[in-house]
Formats: sequence, structure tokens, C-alpha cells
Amino acid sequence: MRKVITGPLPDIAARFSRFLGQWWSHDALVIFTRECTGRPRKVAGNREIVDRVTIDELDEIKQSLEPGGVFAGIRSLGGGRRPIWAIRDTCDTLLVLVPRPSRTGAPDPDEIAAMFGIVATSIQQQVAQASPDYLAESRAASSERARTIAELTEVHEATLSSILGTLRSNDLDDRRSRITASETASAALIALRSAGAADRALSEEAVTTAFARLQGELRPLLRHREVEVDYVDPPADGRPLPGEVAHAARAMVRAIVLAFGVQPVLTRLRIAWDCDGDNVLIEVRDQGPGAIDRNALTRQLSGRLHTLRGRIDIESIAGWGSRVTLTIPLDPPTARPDEHLLSTLNPRELEVLAHLAVGKRNRAIAEELGISQSTIKFHVAAVLKKLDVANRGEAGAIGMRAGIASGDAYAALGTS
Repeated sequence: MRKVITGPLPDIAARFSRFLGQWWSHDALVIFTRECTGRPRKVAGNREIVDRVTIDELDEIKQSLEPGGVFAGIRSLGGGRRPIWAIRDTCDTLLVLVPRPSRTGAPDPDEIAAMFGIVATSIQQQVAQASPDYLAESRAASSERARTIAELTEVHEATLSSILGTLRSNDLDDRRSRITASETASAALIALRSAGAADRALSEEAVTTAFARLQGELRPLLRHREVEVDYVDPPADGRPLPGEVAHAARAMVRAIVLAFGVQPVLTRLRIAWDCDGDNVLIEVRDQGPGAIDRNALTRQLSGRLHTLRGRIDIESIAGWGSRVTLTIPLDPPTARPDEHLLSTLNPRELEVLAHLAVGKRNRAIAEELGISQSTIKFHVAAVLKKLDVANRGEAGAIGMRAGIASGDAYAALGTS
């Protein structure tokens, strides 16, 4: 299980599938969690099945189960009716297994539930921590998915509009046929136009919901402190936050509160969120000795801020207190035509790109990742091809612009 939960988050389904395969053979494994806004489906196994699994199918299976519930039987998955085994963890993450045809019986529900509980909790914690690598990968995936939906919507909308125009023509005299076909095509248009709305519901959080979740996450941190906390709610009509921004904002506020908490005296905190339409604006201030470690806090937050193009400002006045303000853009930059290409990289290639971004050579990367130099050469060649660049420097520049860099780089960014 240590190997399963250690490593890049997008690849956790493949690692869990290999682990379960020792005792319970299966053709496909799907993990579905709305915590991961960029890639809510994490899949492994038969591509004929997993590539066709839809969010609607997974949602239907999940809603049919109570938290902690288990299902074994026939359900719609991957475009057809097939036998499945599913469990909905208490943290609201779904696991679906498609057994091999030769497999009889179901796995021990208690054993699988216990192992999947560890995986589900690990996913939840990794998303909550909002590491720079996770944020960059999630933003790239979200941008790619939104672009694909927009392209599909335009194509199908034009097609269906053409059908409607033909069926409404006065040259067709089968009145009943035209009415029926028109109603069908109109319903298809409505469903298609709702695809964007459904995607937003999956990948965004209302700003008020995100702030309420923050308050719940801060309670355990402040439970044993005699601190009065004033929460200033964001406007109810504020713009929704992209999922990766909401996760990062909460993670950074938690880090700021902990930094305030190590001061010898802390009696009052004020935490305010606002939205100016383009950015989420965060302010945390205290009435304390003004003794927070500004350099350490900047280094701690620099990776996430660099990934999301955010800004930080820290003010401390001895005897009066400190104030930390964050400005985080809600939209990815429009002038980055190469950024969507990051979604084509697999987890290992993203790791290699992180090291290219700080100028490491193949030998150093191989030592860091514990693999051979020849394997690194293979990954570097794949990265250059997928990013459509001519050399390592160009690939590294794309990685730096997208905020993908190794841990050493983040420390350097924080001190530069």
C-alpha cells in the first residue's frame, strides 16, 4: 500500500490495480472522485472499457450507493451492460472493478473497503495539500477538457442546427414526422449545450462554498488555541473558483494560519476573501507581536503561487501585528498555446519535465528518479515530441511557464 499511495496522483489507479491484481483479477479499474477537478476519473486496464467510461455512468453508480455501500451485479459502464463490483468510500470516492470473465465470486468487501479507504484518503489529502505539481497537472487537464468540450459543442451544434433547418422546411409535407424530429433534435441541442454547464459544476466551486469549506478545515487547527477568528465572507454573487484555485487557496490559508500560530502571542485573526471578477483576493491579519517568519512563509507558498501566477504581500509591524495578502488569478493565461500540451504527458514525463525546467542533465535526473540514463533519454525524447519542441531548453521553458519544476526549483523561486 505504501507503493500504491506514493507517486504521481494521476497514476494512482494503475498502481492500485497492480496491487489488487495479486488477489482479485480484473479487466478494468476506475476511481471516481470529484476532489480532483482536472481528472475526476482515474483509470487502469482494458482501454476498450476505460476510455468509454463516462462521468454520468459513474455518477449513477455512486448515487445508487450509500457511503460505505457495496454493489455487485450488472450495470451500464463503458457504453454497455457489464458485470461490475463497486464500493463508495465514506469520503465519497467511488471504486469500480470490472472482473475478468473467468473470475467467479466477489472480493471480500471488508478487505477491499479497508485498502480502498487508504487510497481514497490519500487522494483527498494530496488534493487538499494542493502541491504545485498537482495544480499544474490539474490546470492543464481542465484547460484541455474545456477546449475539447467547446470544439465538440460547436461541431454538433452546427450539425443539429442544420438538421432542424431541413426538417422545418416547407418542402416537407409529413407534418407529424417533422414535429417529432424537431422535438428530438431540439432536446439534443439542449443536452449538448448543457455539457459546458455540467463540466463547470464538476470543475468549479462557488466562492461561498469554498470559503465555508475553509472554515471547516481551520477548526481543527485552532481548536486548542484561545484565538478569536473573524471571518469576512466573500460576496454571494462572486465568480465561482476553478477547482485547483479553490484547493490552492485553502491550502495556502492553512499554511498562513499555522505561521501566525507559532508566534508567542496570538489572540485574534481576521480572514477575508473577496473576488474582483478576475482574481480571488485573500487577506489574513492578526493582532500580535508582528513576529512571523516572512522568508519562510514566502518560500513555503512560492511553488503554488508560481504555478497559478499568484502574488503575495507580507507586512509586519513589531507590536502591532502582521498582514498577508494573496492575489490569485481565476483564469489561466490566454497567451500560452503550448500549455494544453501538458495534458498529453504521462506522470513520469511530467517528472522528467520538472527536472528539465531547472536545467538538470540526464545523469542527474536518472539518479534522482532511480532509473537508468537510457530510460531518461527515452522519456526526454517523448517529452520533446509531445510538446513539439526542438530541444531540452524549449521544453524546460514550457515547464517553467506552467509552474512545473522540481522541489529544488521551488526553494530557489521562493528566495529569488
